[in-house]
Amino acid sequence: MDAFGLVHVSTGDILRAAVAAGTDLGREAKRYMDAGELVPDSVVIGIARERLAESDVQSSGVLFDGFPRTLAQAEALGDALEELGMGPPTVVNLEVDDEEVVRRLSTRRMCRDCSAIFNLDADGLDVGDKCPKCGGKIYQRDDDKAEAIRERLRVYKEQTAPLIGFYGERGLLVTVCAVGEVDEVARRVVEAVARHGGG
Repeated sequence: MDAFGLVHVSTGDILRAAVAAGTDLGREAKRYMDAGELVPDSVVIGIARERLAESDVQSSGVLFDGFPRTLAQAEALGDALEELGMGPPTVVNLEVDDEEVVRRLSTRRMCRDCSAIFNLDADGLDVGDKCPKCGGKIYQRDDDKAEAIRERLRVYKEQTAPLIGFYGERGLLVTVCAVGEVDEVARRVVEAVARHGGG
């Protein structure tokens, strides 16, 4: 997060890179991701632990995007932070209703070559169009299709929503309404984290 000088780490990006490279991990992860299911904890925890130990994260701190997603991941993250001498996390819970989540994700498009992200509504780019940044082909990820998104929401409620209580009970959670313009939501997040003492 720029406001706090943190290193942004998206577990989804790391996993998608493994898929693109065709590694054993990537092939295993792809089966779950295409179905809108969570990648197994053991795979994600290993990736997160390795990333936490890298020098840029050690010196600047980290903003995890998409991790932790299960209680096992949250417990493993707590152990890893303690082992590495890092403080407890500040966890941001962005609140938005299911239909808005489906709408936002199902209009996301990406460039197959440079991985730039676009929005069908905001940018007017759709599958098969040319990327304005590199000329590559625009596509829609399989896990951004409505059916997969609804499955992801079902899995979220079952496996990830319990983290709200887990972190709330420990005084580590801030909840922010994520409805509105991007800049406005970002401002709310920065203010909430600063009030909480994170960053």
